Amino acid sequence: MLQNNYFSDVDDLQLHFEHIINWKEIIDSYENGFTDAAKYRAGDERFATAPSSYDEAKEYYKTLLESVGEFAGKEIAPYVADLDRVGVQFKDGKVVFPEKLLEIVRKARDAGLQPTGFSRKYGGLGVPWSVRAFFSEILYRVDASVCIAIGCVNLAEIVEKNGSEELKDAWLPRLAAGEFACAMGLTEPDHGSDLPGLRTRATHKEGNIYLLNGTKRFITQGCGTGEIPAILLLLARTGNPGSGARGLSFFLVQSKDIQIAGIEKKMGLHCSPTCEVVLENTPGILIGEEGHGLVKHTMGMLNGARMGISQQGVGIAQAALGEAKKYASERIQFGKPIGTIPAVRKILRRMERETMAMRCLMLEGARAMDLYYFRGEHLKEKGATDRDLKSDVVLKYWERLASILTPISKFYCSESCVKIAGDAVQVHGGAGFTEDYDVSRIYRDSRITTIYDGTSQIQVNASIGGITTGMSNHGFLREYIDNEWSHFPTEETKLLSDAWDIYQELMGIYRELPASEDKEETADEIVWATARLLSGLLFYRSTLRIPEELRAERLSHVDEYNLDSLGYMEGLRARLRIKAASIQAV
Repeated sequence: MLQNNYFSDVDDLQLHFEHIINWKEIIDSYENGFTDAAKYRAGDERFATAPSSYDEAKEYYKTLLESVGEFAGKEIAPYVADLDRVGVQFKDGKVVFPEKLLEIVRKARDAGLQPTGFSRKYGGLGVPWSVRAFFSEILYRVDASVCIAIGCVNLAEIVEKNGSEELKDAWLPRLAAGEFACAMGLTEPDHGSDLPGLRTRATHKEGNIYLLNGTKRFITQGCGTGEIPAILLLLARTGNPGSGARGLSFFLVQSKDIQIAGIEKKMGLHCSPTCEVVLENTPGILIGEEGHGLVKHTMGMLNGARMGISQQGVGIAQAALGEAKKYASERIQFGKPIGTIPAVRKILRRMERETMAMRCLMLEGARAMDLYYFRGEHLKEKGATDRDLKSDVVLKYWERLASILTPISKFYCSESCVKIAGDAVQVHGGAGFTEDYDVSRIYRDSRITTIYDGTSQIQVNASIGGITTGMSNHGFLREYIDNEWSHFPTEETKLLSDAWDIYQELMGIYRELPASEDKEETADEIVWATARLLSGLLFYRSTLRIPEELRAERLSHVDEYNLDSLGYMEGLRARLRIKAASIQAV
């Protein structure tokens, strides 16, 4: 792997941080008038790192990202190939980790780089989603397994949002301090995406303690990390067997009270244990209220996890792009570097523009999370009721945008990263098919992104309804696009405008398809077209915020991206017309 500072060595990351992101709106939402700094001035040492101005906030965020970039490029990158070869092992009922991985996790903990998802009140770094997006992309770029080992603790942010004050005070400072890893325990042997059918049973014992019985499968880091135990956030049934989603509740379980039946032998992520967990009268602490486990708590955790997979997709794509560029500049064929050969140069340029567009979409999702999530939290701190929150127009706008962008971004960034990793293998030629180059590991690790935390097909199901209604005459998605478009100069957006016209036409054809089966069969293509339209729009918007001397090159990438999108949409429109005509002829 390249051994640089993984924050400062990517020009596009620097552009986003320094120019493209509107930090004022993010800081206003997250720092809430710099109230944490006021608490520090009042004597509360927990808020010692809290910024007291916009400049301090941006500098604090940048310092963190430079630190994690240096850590990724210097403390992790030299070892990832060996870690992948060694992997984790299951011996005598225990998961055995490579010592180097445990050393890296300890170093990350000691450097204070783990608790990105917790507020300063509980010992967290206290950063918004937009900063976490950079943070995660950097770590996923270097190695997905190591990133999971370091960052899995942040799944417990759902406890901060939904737990009682007693539960938060008891667990969150210890989690933020790195005393525990964290795992999400949803999937069972017979129930993956079909969460309402889960069978793991929780029986009330006393107070908020229940006894859990059942089996969970595909539980990442369920065993903890070496000497660091885990807490598992589990979904279990408190209602009767036929109660569906309303009978599910959310629990905190300690790894010392479970059995690990084994770990999966996987294509990739060799240093990330995927465990089968057995629960036998295992004590669990109820989080929130009975019956709210799926709709209120688990979906909230999944939204954050899915944004994390979007970031993973961009990070892996950036890793593949970096390795492909390096190899193409060093590999000499026909007396010149292969990167100068038009066919190879074409691949590299496509990889670059696709990665840049993915990053725009992913960071817009993080922005929506910031402007929705933290506004809601601050309103609740001021005593707002659920009714107040539901009637808040600004909050509702960003909540709706976040709910649309989360599944679209997860779908698009994961599917795209697999394609880009495949392109990187192609650039390496026969060498890419060997284990001698990091690109092999990158390609293998990319493949899981379209599967875990909800397959691409689940993301399509989660987003197609919002897209269809959102594109009605007065729909929310149309409003969002029109609002962004109103700031664009028309002379630079012809390709994007043509894509928008065709997109609206194909959406009209799609809505008129009479059979739900025909719509379901085409839904993935509609979501893909939507993702490309949004990415192209955001990619172009980014050119309006950067120094003038950099615009020409970026605009050329934007035009090429939107030309690709235009070709895709024309093809989809033709297919939909044929489908609609064949249905009418029957």
